[in-house]
Amino acid sequence: MDTPVETVEAEDVEIFASDDPGKGLPGRVSLPGYSRTMGPQTHLNEERDRLQGLTWEHFDVRQLSSTVGAELIGLDLTQELAQSVFDEIQQALWDYKVIFFRNQLLTPEQHVTFARRFGELEIHPFLPPNTATPELVRFEKNDTAAGYENQWHHDVTWRKEPSRGAILRAVEVPPVGGDTLFADAYAAYGGLTEETKELIAGLEATHDFLRAFARQVPKEKRDEIRERYPIVHHPVVINHYQTGKPLLYVNRIFVTGIKGWEQEQSYELLDLLCREFEVLEYSCRFQWEPNSIAFWDNQAVQHYATSDYSPHRRVMERASIKGTQPTRH
Repeated sequence: MDTPVETVEAEDVEIFASDDPGKGLPGRVSLPGYSRTMGPQTHLNEERDRLQGLTWEHFDVRQLSSTVGAELIGLDLTQELAQSVFDEIQQALWDYKVIFFRNQLLTPEQHVTFARRFGELEIHPFLPPNTATPELVRFEKNDTAAGYENQWHHDVTWRKEPSRGAILRAVEVPPVGGDTLFADAYAAYGGLTEETKELIAGLEATHDFLRAFARQVPKEKRDEIRERYPIVHHPVVINHYQTGKPLLYVNRIFVTGIKGWEQEQSYELLDLLCREFEVLEYSCRFQWEPNSIAFWDNQAVQHYATSDYSPHRRVMERASIKGTQPTRH
């Protein structure tokens, strides 16, 4: 027997709109009383369209978002690859800012060998290594060591010459959660108002390893380690080492202030700038599987590792490629 369908009479409501609410608005608009804006991020259009037009000889590409992130499909990184393949991978990294590979059954030694094709590797003094391979930092999260990398950051900006890039391999992943997000630092700069760009032109930020790693340094060795890794100052806006394009280069994890500014003023400005990396249109999100690899340009993107899987295990290993001192825009 069919169930009768109940009819509902339309309410007596006068409809005032004939067009979509966005029609005729002049781009991004502010919400009264708040500092954030809403609306189309039209400054992404040129880069989005450029990336859509790229073609590749040695692999296929699946873009993850408008201007950042792409999976490279059709490569087996365990095999010998021609230099032309490495050159194209490097170009893809510069274009997409972060690239991903799936189902790559690399050993730690193969991981290091692959990373070395892109430059000399660095050893991190404040993170534990893979015991057999010191070039690989090992992030082993479990019920006693939760994730604290869930804040947007470039890696090791406390170095005078921060990493150029990093290659992270998933050894063991939790049943759900533990994704990593990447944000386009070019887009973050491009989204700033002209007044803010003028304000930060020429400013330098102060970077200090103790802000994140003080617990890792024995008190009796602090002076010795400080001499080895002194406080450094990097421009707030830098030119990318290869593309020459300007990008935003500050983060909350390692930056302690703006050089020459009072602390309260520094934090107000830094918080304003760091919030640009939280704009979702500038980011992509990568869901890990065992033997997945992320290779990111450590100037062009910031990253954020979600911490939503404790007490499950998440084990990752990372090789970092030495870089050069960031240059002023």
